Order: sequence, then structure tokens, then C-alpha cells
Amino acid sequence: MNESNLDATFAALADPTRRAILARLALGETSVTELAKPFEMSMPAISKHLKVLEKAGLIDRGRDAQTRPARLNPAALKTAAAWIDEYRRFWEESFDRLDAYLQRLQANKASEKENKRKTTAKKEKS
Repeated sequence: MNESNLDATFAALADPTRRAILARLALGETSVTELAKPFEMSMPAISKHLKVLEKAGLIDRGRDAQTRPARLNPAALKTAAAWIDEYRRFWEESFDRLDAYLQRLQANKASEKENKRKTTAKKEKS
């Protein structure tokens, strides 16, 4: 996926109405009228949201007689998820390295404390 497709995908996902539409379409293909029911907005407004989703490749629209049912196109979401997953792995590896470093620091600090305690105990015996 090129940068502009990824930009379009994330721009489409940025809107809560469009995310709700995608969630509904995850249940199966449906008509624009059915998609519009839970929203307090006009049909032209819903159609604009659908055009953004379609342009981003997140949905496909068919033709069934006089209706244009919409269905989820998971390929664009899969590509965006793969892009995000690369960064998730990067951050997990970075946090793992940070955790290992902090554990070494704590072990060194504990070792220094123990050495200091032993030195103090030796001096007190002398």
C-alpha cells in the first residue's frame, strides 16, 4: 500500500461515524438506508461518509436493482494493521530492552548495597 492509500485509510478511520459504519458492516452487507438508521444525519451526509470509506478502499458498494448495498473490504484494514504492527513490534522490543536495562540497574544497585553492608560490617568488627 502506498502512502496516499494509507493516509486515506487513517483519515477515514479518524471519524467516529465512519468507524461505527465499519463496525456495522463487519456484521454483513447492508443498504445505505439501514446504515443510516442509528445516526441523526441526513442521507446525503451518510452518503458522503460512505464515499470517504469507499475512496479509502475500506468498503465496496454493489448494485442490487435500485439499491447500492455496502460491504466491508478487509484488505485495506489488513494493510493498515500490518503497518501498525511493525511499530508495535518496534515498541515492544524497545520496552523489552528498557526492562532488561532497568533490571540490570536494580541488580547492580542491590549488589552495591550488599558490598557496602559487608564493608561496614568488616569495619565494625575491626
